[in-house]
Amino acid sequence: MGIDLDLAGRVAVVTGGSRGIGRATCLALAAHGARVGVHYFRSGALAEEVAREIRSGGGEAVTLPGNLLEPEAAGRVIAGAEKALGPVDILINNAGQMTDGPVEGMADEVWEDALSLHLSAAFRCARACLANMRERKWGRIVNVSSQVVYTGSKNHAHYAAAKAGLLGLTFSLAREVAEAGITVNLVAPGRIRTDLLLERSAGREEEWMRQTPARRFGEPEEVAAAIVFLASNAAAYITGANLHVNGGLVMD
Repeated sequence: MGIDLDLAGRVAVVTGGSRGIGRATCLALAAHGARVGVHYFRSGALAEEVAREIRSGGGEAVTLPGNLLEPEAAGRVIAGAEKALGPVDILINNAGQMTDGPVEGMADEVWEDALSLHLSAAFRCARACLANMRERKWGRIVNVSSQVVYTGSKNHAHYAAAKAGLLGLTFSLAREVAEAGITVNLVAPGRIRTDLLLERSAGREEEWMRQTPARRFGEPEEVAAAIVFLASNAAAYITGANLHVNGGLVMD
């Protein structure tokens, strides 16, 4: 008996779906049959490229604009997906950005924006999906965290704290909704070959490789594969889990 990764008939929303891990996840979900809402903020052209690629392969996709720093945006994104594609079955909370600054000199706004985008937006998107998931007794929520939760990262305390908050949100929500057939899990990527990583790794490649037992960077598609698994029927009995995709950089 094979592993059931078929997502035909399911509707998925991927926040931050226009590039990197989000883009790979949109394409992977669509390849397994899901109808996909590609959320973006500033990268509308890139989001449309993702949607066109899905449609050219026979799938169904729409783009969903929204600045998730705004409290009302999450609800609008989910409502837009439901109007275009139907009730959301699969939510991937992936949107994020990396800014730099030491705690000592960090403005309150920088701290608050990190919490709002990486943690509060995930809460708001999940809240907007739950009623329909409960009604259908099926749902998948996957929150994308980070290895910095476990290693720390100089000048990124705001980012690490927000990503760490996703653990508490995930584990608590998993307990709330498990009886309704809804699973809530985390994926914690390590150093994945995205534009952001390539920009920040300049001059540090050898150092980072020494720290990673696999001795290579991961690919966005490898994170996407883990997300598809958690979104599928094959993972129906997995909830409240944290899946590391990091080549051995962090183990627990």
